[in-house]
Amino acid sequence: MHRSSTRLAYTVLATITMAGVPWSTGLADGVCTPSKFGAKDQAGNVNYVTPAKTLAASKLITKGKAYRLGIETNHATPAYAPRTFNLMIVQPGQAQGVTLGPTKTTYNDDIINGWVGIGSQIDGLGHVGIDNVYYNCNKAAEFAKVDGLTKLGIENVPAIATRAVLLDMAGYFGADPVKEGTAFNKAEIDGAMKKQGIKAIEKGDVVLFYTGWLKLIGKDDKRYATVEPGVGLEGAKYLVSLGVAAVGADTWAVEVLPSEKGAGVFEVHQILIAANGIHILENMNTEDMVKDKAWESFFTLGPSRVTGAVQAIINPIAVK
Repeated sequence: MHRSSTRLAYTVLATITMAGVPWSTGLADGVCTPSKFGAKDQAGNVNYVTPAKTLAASKLITKGKAYRLGIETNHATPAYAPRTFNLMIVQPGQAQGVTLGPTKTTYNDDIINGWVGIGSQIDGLGHVGIDNVYYNCNKAAEFAKVDGLTKLGIENVPAIATRAVLLDMAGYFGADPVKEGTAFNKAEIDGAMKKQGIKAIEKGDVVLFYTGWLKLIGKDDKRYATVEPGVGLEGAKYLVSLGVAAVGADTWAVEVLPSEKGAGVFEVHQILIAANGIHILENMNTEDMVKDKAWESFFTLGPSRVTGAVQAIINPIAVK
């Protein structure tokens, strides 16, 4: 990540603060939301992705064209500070040209020294909380350990194979990229659906927003990493009411920044993750899908099962 990453983080917080946003969640203080799936639930709304849901979604495959939604991840990928990412290639036991065995075998291995929340990623249900209380009333002191989460770890995300709905917000607003600070609320979500001919967002769907924001990477990293268009408070609550399994976008935070007046810091994250068990998918590359007007597709995702991890670098596949 760029050396200016720390400065970018401070700029994000300054942008939020200067917008007059209070450090308040806007949610009921001291009140957690028990999971509708039971006291032991660690999967959230992915529970809505049933075998019947997967089978129905598979019927959306009509052309057999697959889209990879992950962006490349490397040391220059802009990220929320202080997150960094570095890759080192090594040849164990092969110093000074040493080979292995009579066939002179050689090999490369790789070591990652970095944060998991880099590039295309899924936010697990242990990522964002409300005053140290997380999804399904789990208190940080009881499960957030230095060597891994003992609950809500990324290993608990089930295999996801469901319907994806792609909303072309750049097309809806007639701007590519969509201007930062543009909130997607019920009117905008319904308006984009109507324009694209999408009849409904259904329970267990993954909803993806295209804004064109990824075009800024490598061209204007400061703008990319400090502000963005995205889901607003009403939009988040609307998606909750529809029972979606996950919400994603081609932006680093999915939610609108600067935040709406009166919104708390990353309150959309709190509404989706902490209060309702809806996973967030960040930096989803849907540009090719927009070009093909692949508004509805069969979506698959199986995050790496690193025990106790908060997030995972991902490359979901959508098939039309």
